[in-house]
Amino acid sequence: MIRLATILDVNEIMDIVKETIVDMDKNNNHQWNNEYPLIKDFEKDIENKELYVIEEEGRVSGFACINKDEPIEYKDITWSKDKEAYIIHRLAIACKYRGRGNAYKLMKFAESLAIENNINYLKTDTMFSNPNAQKLFEKCGYKYAGILRFQGREIGRAHVWTPVTT
Repeated sequence: MIRLATILDVNEIMDIVKETIVDMDKNNNHQWNNEYPLIKDFEKDIENKELYVIEEEGRVSGFACINKDEPIEYKDITWSKDKEAYIIHRLAIACKYRGRGNAYKLMKFAESLAIENNINYLKTDTMFSNPNAQKLFEKCGYKYAGILRFQGREIGRAHVWTPVTT
């Protein structure tokens, strides 16, 4: 089940963040660390009703923030369309629940949410060092849109999704 997160979910969310950081570090992926994402990021997402959790076995098994806040790094990407978009941020699945399609379900949920709100364009990104996320985005039908740059460095890949119906 996918639902809006509540403040009661924060401890489970932060447990997933901690284990995700350890897992990312093992794979030489430093996209997340002790400085990002922080509990305050998730509390703000919850307050704004932009954080969604997926539950399995009565526990939070993953989450994603879905909103219209485009990172400043997106300004240098040549997007295929200049349209209002939802952005998918901070998607993670607990290690115990990986390989069960939960990340895919969250991505498809984001698409359904966008369509329900007459938004036919989604954007997301990941670091070069996160091939699993890149594979997920491609599996979900997202197209490569460009290279993200931060402080002059190439740091990752941006992806975009537009439904076939538009």
